[in-house]
Amino acid sequence: MANRGYDVVVDVDDHEGDLGHTDLQEDLEFHSSNFNDPASHNSKFPPSAQPSSGTGPISSKRYLWTLSFYAQFFDVDTTAVLHRCLSALLPFPHKSFLDILDGNPDLYGPFWIATTVVFILFLTGTISQYLASHHDKAFIYNFRLLSGAAGLVYGYTAFVPVGLWAALKWFSSSAARGGGGGGDSSISVVECWALYGYANVIWIPVALISWSPVAILNYIFVAVGFAVSALFLTRNLWPVVSVTEAKVSRVLVIVVVGLHAGLAIAIKFLFFA
Repeated sequence: MANRGYDVVVDVDDHEGDLGHTDLQEDLEFHSSNFNDPASHNSKFPPSAQPSSGTGPISSKRYLWTLSFYAQFFDVDTTAVLHRCLSALLPFPHKSFLDILDGNPDLYGPFWIATTVVFILFLTGTISQYLASHHDKAFIYNFRLLSGAAGLVYGYTAFVPVGLWAALKWFSSSAARGGGGGGDSSISVVECWALYGYANVIWIPVALISWSPVAILNYIFVAVGFAVSALFLTRNLWPVVSVTEAKVSRVLVIVVVGLHAGLAIAIKFLFFA
């Protein structure tokens, strides 16, 4: 009796004229109560009215027109960005850069690296022009260097990775349909952006020291920047482009190196001629 609860149902008859009259023998009924059963509390509510515990699954859908869609590409801390920058400078790191990204490519580092390169190119290009100018008249700043640096660096970093990603998707899917042993490309467009964005980090020290009036030094500095960044790109892209046919893989690598050489030549002659 102590461990069980009871509820009481009392039937009050009014046909006898006495609302207070109760026949305990006939009208008093005892029913077993389930107050101590935790499930009984939830059963009193329809499923739609069940109280939420706050621990249910949360939808992870992000739509293109929402800020959360773009925020996921900037969800990275300073330590991770610095580690990725250092990995892009090492000629022979212990693992692939795509493994370092670990499925979490960011656009925060590539954006600020490109922006830093743009302003340093403008600054050191202006210094180079000042050293080469005649000092008998006032020096006029050439702000076309700034717009040229922005167009060159942002354009290269934004559009070349997209073209490479589209080519990889096209040729890998064609090889898979033709039974040539190829498979789907394992790199996303954001990973391509991150790869090219972090490849630009070498141009920060190169631009800082390439304003020398000694032309041969400028050639050497730019050549070193090209070699380091091109090695970084080819080393990390080769496992990805190898999913296509062998001939296509070689052509893609040649195109990647050729476009990167074009960037290095443009930097040399537009800013440090």
